[in-house]
Amino acid sequence: MTAMKASDVLALMRERRSLRRYQRRSVPRGWIRQILEGAVWAPSAHNRQPWRFVILEGAAVKEKLAREMGGRLRADLMADGMSQDLIDRDVGRSYDRISGAPLIILICMTLADMDVYADARRNAHERTMAAQSTAMAGQNMMLMAASLGLGACWMCAPLFCPDVVRQALDLPDDWIPQGMLTVGFAAQTRDKSRQALETRTLWR
Repeated sequence: MTAMKASDVLALMRERRSLRRYQRRSVPRGWIRQILEGAVWAPSAHNRQPWRFVILEGAAVKEKLAREMGGRLRADLMADGMSQDLIDRDVGRSYDRISGAPLIILICMTLADMDVYADARRNAHERTMAAQSTAMAGQNMMLMAASLGLGACWMCAPLFCPDVVRQALDLPDDWIPQGMLTVGFAAQTRDKSRQALETRTLWR
C-alpha cells in the first residue's frame, strides 16, 4: 500500500463541505466512475458489498423523482398540521435540490446476500450492518467527490419514502433506498465547525 501523509487525509476530511447549490456544468462521466470506484472499496459486513447505486443525470428523471417525493413530503407535513406556507416552502426547497442538481446518485442497499437467521434479533442486526456498510460507501463517494473539486450533499429523504423512490425509478424489489447524493461543481461556499473532540470521547 502506498503511504499517504496523514495530514493530507485529514485536510481533505476537514475541507469537505455539504454543499447544495451547484453550477449548471455537468459532471464528467469519468469523474462519476471515479466516485463510484471509491464507493465499492468501502468496508462491508462479511464483505457482502450490499450497496447499490442509481445514477441520475437526465432532467426528466430528476424532475419526476423530485415531484413524486415532494407529493409524499406534502402529505406527511399536512398530517403533521404544518401551515400551508411552511409546507409549500419545504416541498419547494426539496424539489429544487433534487431537480436542480447536475448529478444525483441514489444509494440503496440490498439484503439479498446478507446472512439469514431463525430469530428476529440477529436478522435486525444483519440489516443494520448492511445499512452501515452502505453508509460507508456513501462517505467514500463524498470524499472522492471532494478530492475532484466537486461539491456534494447527502440527503436522507429517500428513507422517508422508499416505496415512492422505488416506483419512480422502477428499482428491483430488493433495492432499499437509503439516501441520495447531490453532486456538482459548487456554486456556494460554507464554513463548518465541530464540537471539541473531548466532548464526544470517553477513554477507558
